[in-house]
Amino acid sequence: MLEGDGATRGGVAGLSQAPVPFEILRPAQQTQPFVFNSPHSGRVYPDVFLNQSRLDRKSIRRSEDHYVDELFSGVVQQGAPMLVANFPRAWLDVNREPYELDPRMFDGPLPSYANIGSLRVAGGLGTIPRLVAENMDIYRGRLSVEEGLSRIEQVYRPYHVNLRKLIAQTHVLFGRAVLIDCHSMPASVRIAGGTRRPDIIIGDRYGASASHDLSRVAVSLLSSLGYHVVRNKPYAGGFITEHYGRPGRGLHALQIEINRGLYVNESTLERTAGFDLLKADLNDFAARMMAYVRDDLTDGRLAAE
Repeated sequence: MLEGDGATRGGVAGLSQAPVPFEILRPAQQTQPFVFNSPHSGRVYPDVFLNQSRLDRKSIRRSEDHYVDELFSGVVQQGAPMLVANFPRAWLDVNREPYELDPRMFDGPLPSYANIGSLRVAGGLGTIPRLVAENMDIYRGRLSVEEGLSRIEQVYRPYHVNLRKLIAQTHVLFGRAVLIDCHSMPASVRIAGGTRRPDIIIGDRYGASASHDLSRVAVSLLSSLGYHVVRNKPYAGGFITEHYGRPGRGLHALQIEINRGLYVNESTLERTAGFDLLKADLNDFAARMMAYVRDDLTDGRLAAE
């Protein structure tokens, strides 16, 4: 992996014939203190991986954040970079700690530093997932420890090197940086005690990863576009939001979850008639968020809280 550009085609079992594992979509000039990230929209499923799996080509995509990279692609023209995964979440999940690994998946002992006891590992959703949605086992048999670690060393770590670099460069340029971590959620998601499905969930780790003002404005802007928006429940943000959000240092991270029922047929995985409208609304939302942060430069509320 060439650090800094994601431009490699070899060296990782299962991805040697695939496109580059990830890409940075850059504007001609970065004019906004924002970085967008789409870590779960990758849809390149190499034959080697599919042959390891007991699932068919459609079932294995059930954990994918379908077309989220396309929904948010307009932000690049607005002056913000976007990091996009091409590898699938079912193969490697970069929204986890680097070594959240299930020892039951591997044919030998894991390194002592592996986190084998996390709740996410117990649920089958570690760095190398055991399951996709609805408790569907991915693999026919056990993986070699060497293969598992190679995915982390050769794809996970470079992915985060690039994300960290984008955030740091943005912080240097503007004195603050706002990371928008872009995801989708199943249409079946409901809030405990609620009767209405959320269209969009904004996660800020209950105020730990972004300023209250920023989260409030995100909810308000999306609500004004006609969406039912909630905050933190049931998704408050994953490893990426938690790891990179440091509001006290002017580093803010928000997770945004889009209900797939708004834009995709979850049975056929085809875009629906709602896709174009949602994409236009998200482009509008991003523009208005950027304007809010730009105008806020005058009073410094986001620089350090």
